[in-house]
Amino acid sequence: MTRPTTGEPGPSPARLRHARFAIAAVFCAHGAVTGSFATRIPWIQQHAGLSAGTLGLALAFPALGAALAMPLAGRINHRFGARNALRGLLALWTLSLILPSLAPDLAVLCCALFVYGATSGMADVAMNALGVETENRLGRSIMSSLHGMWSVGALLGSAAGTVAAHAGADARLHHLVAALVLTAAGLAAVRGVLDVRGDRDAEAPAHFALPPRSALLIGLVGFCAVFAEGASLDWSGVYLRDVLHTDAGLAAASTTAFALTMALARLAGDRVVDRFGAVRTVRAGGALATAGGLLVVTVRHPAAALGGFALIGLGIAVVVPLAFAAAARSGPAPAQAIAGVATITYTSGLIAPSAIGAVADATSLVVSFALVTLLAFALIAGATVLRGRGAPGTAGAVNQDEPASMRP
Repeated sequence: MTRPTTGEPGPSPARLRHARFAIAAVFCAHGAVTGSFATRIPWIQQHAGLSAGTLGLALAFPALGAALAMPLAGRINHRFGARNALRGLLALWTLSLILPSLAPDLAVLCCALFVYGATSGMADVAMNALGVETENRLGRSIMSSLHGMWSVGALLGSAAGTVAAHAGADARLHHLVAALVLTAAGLAAVRGVLDVRGDRDAEAPAHFALPPRSALLIGLVGFCAVFAEGASLDWSGVYLRDVLHTDAGLAAASTTAFALTMALARLAGDRVVDRFGAVRTVRAGGALATAGGLLVVTVRHPAAALGGFALIGLGIAVVVPLAFAAAARSGPAPAQAIAGVATITYTSGLIAPSAIGAVADATSLVVSFALVTLLAFALIAGATVLRGRGAPGTAGAVNQDEPASMRP
């Protein structure tokens, strides 16, 4: 069994606090790349001369690249150590922001987005593995707020992108400047994270390996949450417009309500997890998301739908951070388990929008969101697989099944 070690044995409380802020800054930088890219998709579409259909095809390639590359992150972590691996992978991710806006046509854009997604996924695994290790050593939950910082970064990146687009800036110049700034900020932040290294005598993880069964079950819980997230983000506005016949402004507000409640819930989620434990928190979140889904599909009123989507966002917000944390504690290879869970959740995010559309074409959007409600309800039963246990050989590991007051 691999026992994680660190290049800095027994870090002091002050060092751990610094490491927490450093990994939070890494999450923020990672999210800022996504926000920067998303705001310039219309420019990229026009520059490459793409139709809506071919753009949709191209936008599937980031998820494909991430799903194929994430299993490699565990081996990279083992080979170079967590800090060095994160330094290299984060820099590749931030610099990959330059590529999509340079693409002159569909084929080149697909290749650029594949690289963009692959580097994103590997950096995602590396930073989540270090986030869990930092949480273990602190002895309290931080994963929810780390993912909240990712949302903050995405909002900052999208805000800067909106300003650039409004000013008519060329996306190639915008993304070059953003990539250089975020690379510098990310590398500065990585200097403060923990330097965790595996047992040198342990066998290196396989290049591609299935995660343990426990991580697969955890991944299914994450699948339900990410499916509900992807469906709500992409289809809530359409639901208000086409089913409830609202104007465009109110329809757009549904997406804002959903995203805002998710970000706020993640920033505040650690206190809830520390008080009630992961299992109870996810059960309560599943109940809130289910109630929100029922509001959406049964009460045909815009105010009810807005409240319903906000409740869905609130209910599922902490599920993915807790799934990554549980995966890292499910066996002796945290990065491999996180990669397995992340692959499943990325797949869910990829298929959710199209699945909702297919169900809506065959039946109606109301039936589509009834499916989302059922998956939210599944979180109540599935929460037990997030029952925490300490990471092997890690002092101060968090047992997230217990409230903080019950932990030894």
